[in-house]
Amino acid sequence: MLQYVARRLLLLVPTFVGITFIGFAIIHLAPGDPVELFFAGGLAAGQGGISTQKLGDVEKAKAELRRELGLDQPIPVQYVRWLGRLVRADLGTSLKDRQPVWEKIRPRLPVTITIASISLLIMYAFAIPLGIYSAVRPDTRLDRFLTAAIFMQYSVPSFWLGVLLIVYFCGGDYFNWFPPAGLRSLEYSADWPLGQRLGDLSYHLVLPIFVTTLGSYTELSRYMRSAMLENARQDFIRTARAKGVPERTVVFRHMLRNSLIAMVTIVAGVLPSMIGGSVIIEKMFSIPGIGQLGYQAVLARDYPVVLALFATSSFLTLVGILLADLALVLVDPRISFGKSNA
Repeated sequence: MLQYVARRLLLLVPTFVGITFIGFAIIHLAPGDPVELFFAGGLAAGQGGISTQKLGDVEKAKAELRRELGLDQPIPVQYVRWLGRLVRADLGTSLKDRQPVWEKIRPRLPVTITIASISLLIMYAFAIPLGIYSAVRPDTRLDRFLTAAIFMQYSVPSFWLGVLLIVYFCGGDYFNWFPPAGLRSLEYSADWPLGQRLGDLSYHLVLPIFVTTLGSYTELSRYMRSAMLENARQDFIRTARAKGVPERTVVFRHMLRNSLIAMVTIVAGVLPSMIGGSVIIEKMFSIPGIGQLGYQAVLARDYPVVLALFATSSFLTLVGILLADLALVLVDPRISFGKSNA
């Protein structure tokens, strides 16, 4: 087991390097120059009144900034330098405001992880029971109704649903039940009791978590139903029923445990995809998370911030896959990471 974990950790290194290099190259080859955007704000106000000498000074300043940022070097050289800084836990400096990238990510990361984690728990809390119920009563009216309802929910775009919720439940001409944006009320105070502060935060997270959860739990419930139905056709299930084992034991001890293997495998990619997909939700509800930061960084061609977020997402994906593989041992004792007896 320990040898397997050690091998997988060693394999993470070249995999991470390959993923980040491809992302690094794509980002730097994309149209747009961050240096030009950096100077555009100062030139846009009075372009017509700038003398030739001042324009020459600007061009020199641009060249100096490119040298300072290493943008005048080939992409492989830039990547090696960036990777070296990353190994030293130096994410670089933002091109937009010259602040350390980590200082921009640090206060936002807990927000995004909190939303993603709560949404993940709610997704599985709904998906697993629905999948079990549909599988033990296949082709009944209720199963068909749940299937139709789930596919309708899955077909709803998250951005469209978010807009509708804001319009109908966040003031305006309809209901004023929830705040339309942010994580704190206008009257928020750090002196509030912990319970009141958590209540205010929960009040602001209801709609974002609902939008994040709706599309994903429907897909997971279908996976659960398919896995349960597949296991229901196995010989060991028919044998258990033939021996007179209670149906409840057959479902929850035999079918469910084997069906959870698929759900554990899926979770490896769910959390990173939720963090990556938080861009739309955080932008829509004005939530100060890393999704909103990534959106702003892409528009500003802020390479260090974009690369830091890309590296974080890649690392979470690789670690999630490793943890999912290890969790399979707990779900299925037949799986062993020891040496095969070939």
